[in-house]
Amino acid sequence: MVVVAAAGTALLFAWLGRLAGVAPEVLWTVGATVAALTWAAVLVTVPWNLYFGARRVAAEQTESTGRGIVVRPERIAEARRIARWMLRFAIGGHVGTAAVTAVVAYATGEVVGYYLAGFFLLSTVLRPASAYFAHLRQRISTLERETTFPRDDVLTLKSRVDDLDRDLTALREQADHRLTGVDDDLRRRAADLAHVRTQLTADLARLADAQATDRAAARTADDDLRRTLDRVARHVDATLNGVSDHQELLTGLRALVRMIRAE
Repeated sequence: MVVVAAAGTALLFAWLGRLAGVAPEVLWTVGATVAALTWAAVLVTVPWNLYFGARRVAAEQTESTGRGIVVRPERIAEARRIARWMLRFAIGGHVGTAAVTAVVAYATGEVVGYYLAGFFLLSTVLRPASAYFAHLRQRISTLERETTFPRDDVLTLKSRVDDLDRDLTALREQADHRLTGVDDDLRRRAADLAHVRTQLTADLARLADAQATDRAAARTADDDLRRTLDRVARHVDATLNGVSDHQELLTGLRALVRMIRAE
């Protein structure tokens, strides 16, 4: 894809130069210079950025290890390996590009090629130098920030998080224990209430049976009493009928008998 785009750009550039009436030698020289500068921009950016990024990761891993934070050894080795590869690729790219440019300049006799070769070699030093000064600026800012506002240590934060986690676990266990106790208490109270309800129902049933029995006994006793009174009244009445003297006494006794019968 990149080759196709480059070929298309070269053809477009040649066509525009032909329309402008520029000599092919000049056109190719300008095109080669633009391509070389574009490649130089890529060369001083991509591999060096990857290299310095890997170096920063390795430095952070070393600092974390010094603070007691566990970092897997294979991660440290991987970061250092990437840094070595990118350094070799970047330096090799600069030197190789400078050599190719010098060979092309020697073959074509273009003096500009030697300047480009020197630029590629010089950029091998300029890019690390600029990155080093940027690193110094960042490091100074970090030291100033840590001096003004000391950063929390990761181990301290981890210890606090572990303490909070243990406290939370203890609170959860206490809550579960209390909820379990509440559930057991509710079950016991429900069982006691059911037992009391059963006893109360049985007592009410026995009371109803006793009341029914008492009412039946009372009715039977009342009937017996009435029959007894009737017999007594009849007996008294019969006895009085056989007595002729003492009419007033007889009248009173009959009234008493009628009153007893009425009750």
